[in-house]
Amino acid sequence: MDLGVPPQRAPQPRDAATGRVPLAVVVVDTAGLVSHWSSGAGRLFGVAREEAIGCPAGELLPVSGALRGDGEPWRDGAYAGPGDGGGAYPGSGHGGGAYAGPGHGLGGSLSGSTAYPAAGRARVDESQRGRIDVLWWAYPLVGPGTERLLVLAADGGQLGDGGGRNSETIAPGFALHTDFPGSRELAGRLPEILPNMSVHQATRIVSQVLELGYPILEFSQRERVPVTPDWGVPRRTPRRPAEDPEAAADGSPAPRSVPRPELDLEYGAVRERLEFLNEVSGRIGTSLDLERTIREVTSAAVPRFTDFAGTHLRAAVLAGEGFPDGPPDVTTVWHRVWVEHNDEPGRWDDTVPVGESIAFPEHTPFFQCMVTGEPVLIPYVSEELSNRISGEFEKRDLRPLITHRSLLIVPLKARDVVLGFMVLMRRPGREPFDDMDRTTGAELAARAGLVLDNARMYTHQENVADTLQDSMLPQVEPRMAGCDIATRYLPGARLGRIGGDWFDSVKLPGSRTALVVGDVMGHGLNSAAMMGQLRTAVLTMATMEMPPAQLLRNLDDLAQRLGERYLATCLYTVYDPIRSELQIANAGHIPPVLVRAEDGRAALLDLPTGAPIGVGGVAFETATVWVRPGDRLVLCTDGLVEVRGQDIGAGLAALCASAAHPAASMDDACDAIIRALNPKDGRKDDVALLMARLNGIADGDVAEWQLALDPREVARARRLVRGRLLDWELPDAVESAELMVSELVTNAVKHGRTHHIGLRLVRTGALLCEVSDDEPAPAALLNASAHDESGRGLLVVSGLAREWGTSTTARGKTVWFEQALSRFPHARSNTR
Repeated sequence: MDLGVPPQRAPQPRDAATGRVPLAVVVVDTAGLVSHWSSGAGRLFGVAREEAIGCPAGELLPVSGALRGDGEPWRDGAYAGPGDGGGAYPGSGHGGGAYAGPGHGLGGSLSGSTAYPAAGRARVDESQRGRIDVLWWAYPLVGPGTERLLVLAADGGQLGDGGGRNSETIAPGFALHTDFPGSRELAGRLPEILPNMSVHQATRIVSQVLELGYPILEFSQRERVPVTPDWGVPRRTPRRPAEDPEAAADGSPAPRSVPRPELDLEYGAVRERLEFLNEVSGRIGTSLDLERTIREVTSAAVPRFTDFAGTHLRAAVLAGEGFPDGPPDVTTVWHRVWVEHNDEPGRWDDTVPVGESIAFPEHTPFFQCMVTGEPVLIPYVSEELSNRISGEFEKRDLRPLITHRSLLIVPLKARDVVLGFMVLMRRPGREPFDDMDRTTGAELAARAGLVLDNARMYTHQENVADTLQDSMLPQVEPRMAGCDIATRYLPGARLGRIGGDWFDSVKLPGSRTALVVGDVMGHGLNSAAMMGQLRTAVLTMATMEMPPAQLLRNLDDLAQRLGERYLATCLYTVYDPIRSELQIANAGHIPPVLVRAEDGRAALLDLPTGAPIGVGGVAFETATVWVRPGDRLVLCTDGLVEVRGQDIGAGLAALCASAAHPAASMDDACDAIIRALNPKDGRKDDVALLMARLNGIADGDVAEWQLALDPREVARARRLVRGRLLDWELPDAVESAELMVSELVTNAVKHGRTHHIGLRLVRTGALLCEVSDDEPAPAALLNASAHDESGRGLLVVSGLAREWGTSTTARGKTVWFEQALSRFPHARSNTR
């Protein structure tokens, strides 16, 4: 953007207009592409910033035609003959200026055929603006960034007769120098016209410009006039007689009107601020991420508008807790989100650290801004005022930061509520903030406030969605009887990151485990709500020991009765670690992957697919798959394997390949799958992944007996349990186990009909005991009074067991309890 240099800072040329023109600033990267393009470049070359960024510099800059040396036209224009494409004027650049010879313009500089720094001249004819004589200066840039060439260019026609377009009137030469008054101040203002530059980039460029020389015009060896940006600098604009409304009737020119430089100054200042605000508006709001938006807003102000910018937000706003209630006060906590400055790196890290939470004292300009919601302008912070402000803060010395600076504090508001504020400061020596700057700062804050409010609302809605999603996902135990489990859930990028994918594991009687993965089609709150209802239904029916096919059938009926017309896929598996088998039913879901421990091969299980839940009137089938200890079962939703534009078969093949890859742990195996199937352009759909290592339970950890319907069998049951527990070296568990087994076998003898009683002990991480009989009625706790002679058996079990329950089987019922083991020296772990 074009800048103006205050008259007292600029060296005095022999004419007020000479040397002060719009200065185009272009930065070219290592690939020869334009990475920065000022608004002055847009006006000079007629190409907007949006069109220029990323384009080859040789296609945009008219002097690049000299690279070919053939005079080929650029756009509508035509270059002058040989000798006009490069440095047509001699000179000896004090800053190391080496000028391109005939036929070598900026393009030659880009190609590396010209020594640096370089200066040159090129002419171009355009249909709309006529012939333009372009003067250019090129600087090499070194450093860690991608910027490799800085190009400054100006319309030479404005340097001759006060604004005429006749390039032939240009008499001076052009070069690069540093030996003229004010060169350092002029170069120091370059960051103010470098578009979209960070502080560190601008500082690096300025230091190199100071080293190599500033662009000047040479009228003689003693008269060197710097080419300064045209920002608020008055220029003479003489009128021709035919254009003068005050001309005499006879055609003789009227007396020339008196120039109004103050109007030019005001126009230039307003234009500069409007362009600044327009550019900032284009830079902020590129993301709905709240902290990123804050960084964009803060960085946009430095160094163009200010030398220091710090942005504070109310802690409640930053946390996404919704719109704050009421105006702020001395108890309001503010969070310093970002600080940007052009001082030496790290200078203010201790005084105003990013991330700090602070409550501002009452008698400070910061507090005044946040409670009134109006900008606070202090053109000059004297030592007395600095001491007074700093004294309000405990254990914090702000004097080195604010003394002798110009201070402007602007509120960030939305719907008349202060969400935060920006602290802006200018260094000593720079023009202090004035009323126009206060208006500009307030407008900047107003635009930023709207963007921040949008980001705040998005953050709040995203937090609500994440909380809802997290509340609907279960906390899966990593170790179940006979198997280890690991899970992953990744939210999608659509509609607030909330979706209908879920997974679950359900503990079943007999050391069995139910594994579930499902996916409600669609996204958003409705899908998540439907998912919550289906998950609860699956959990309820699983604890009733419903066979897989029947469970899906009932789930399908439920989905139709809910009436939401939602479809869902579901895969329901029951793992029996004692029998080493899987019973699986599928409702339109992608098949699971089974990784065999014996040879590491992974393959999709061939199962009856079935229709999705919600279709209605479709039969489901249960398939039985035999497994071995150490096999791994992988269940996931389609978001993991579906990639736009690719067949799902490719994703399933990738899933098998990644699942077969050896891993140190279950968590590492899940992470490897996620990394292998993560698309380059990001994942749109949510993903649920469940992996189970099927360890099984060894025969030596299971003991089973058949008991007769005879009261004398109760004593025998106690002896059997005692003996087995002692064999397993679990003496601490004997007494409680004997008592609970005695109660359950007594009930079975009392209520059994014709068949035998089954007694089974299973040793895993806990001791499981099961007593089965042929009475289908479930066992229930009774409220036995002091005079009742029975009915207390299950009360005893409930008091001693870690868990207990009853389930209905095809032949009757099973009552079971789990007992915690305080000592478990020889029990086999669930990993093999």
